[in-house]
Parts: sequence; structure tokens; C-alpha cells
Amino acid sequence: MKSAHVQAGLSKLEGKVSSLHVHPLKPGDPLPTVAVLTLVEGKGIQEDTRYFGRTSKSTGQPSRRQVSLMEHEQIAEHAATLGLERIPPGAVRSNIETCGADLSAWLGREVEVGSAVLFFYEHRTPCGKMDAICQGLRRLMEEGRQGVMAEVRRSGVVRVGDVMRVRS
Repeated sequence: MKSAHVQAGLSKLEGKVSSLHVHPLKPGDPLPTVAVLTLVEGKGIQEDTRYFGRTSKSTGQPSRRQVSLMEHEQIAEHAATLGLERIPPGAVRSNIETCGADLSAWLGREVEVGSAVLFFYEHRTPCGKMDAICQGLRRLMEEGRQGVMAEVRRSGVVRVGDVMRVRS
């Protein structure tokens, strides 16, 4: 059987953006879907007003938690395991949902996404809001099955359908 990467016509060092989301002004509300994200080096997502330009309380430096990403295939697998027909785009609270990518394999690498460059530095930490979607989702989203966090290394624009490519 061919891997999801081959089926999607992409190499293991490429993927595509399947949906884009920003955090709502009110914590806990659903993440709205947007058509475009403007990523700003060292600051994050311009349209994500709750988190844009945040600084670390411990260091006073810009927060590294600028963009969260998760694979559509992983979300679908979690839904199937939990007996759900699907988990809607944005429900797992990631800014960028992808297809055909193995985000965990790209940790420690720079990745071109649209015209921006991100640095994937750690796995996401699943929060209690995941169990509000379906009891048990948070547990499933552990040990490399929850997506990644990234910092913006080069400003740029990201749109649905954009190719993601690991930089050499």
C-alpha cells in the first residue's frame, strides 16, 4: 500500500495547506476559518489578535508559540478511533491544518509554507478543550499525534492549497 504522501502526489518532504484558522477574541469559542494568514517574523499570525506578538513571561523575549499545525489525516484518524464521522476543520484549535505532510518528522527543520518560512520546534500540547470535542481525544493526541508548534522565521502569506516544503 502506498503512503499518504505518495497517494497525494507529494514527496515525504512536502505537503499542502488544507485549512487556516485564527483564535477568536473570546477564549473557548470556535476558531473561525480564514482564507489567508499573514505571518510576521518573530511575532506570529497578524490576524490572530489574541496571540500576535506575545512575549514569554519568563524571558521577556517573543514567544516561540506563534503558529500551530496539525495533519488532516491525523485528525481523521482520531475521529475514526472515537467513532465520529469527522472532526470539523478548526475544531482541534490549530492554525494550519495540512494534508500529505508528516509534521512530526519535520521537527527541528525549516519549512516553506506559502511565501513564509516556519521553524518546527516541538509537538503541540493537547489541552482539555480536546475532550470537549469528544471524550478521549486529548489522550489520543499525545506521543506525536497532536501536531507541532512553529515560530515564524520569514514573513509571508499562506493560503489554502499552498505547498509546504522542507528546506534543505
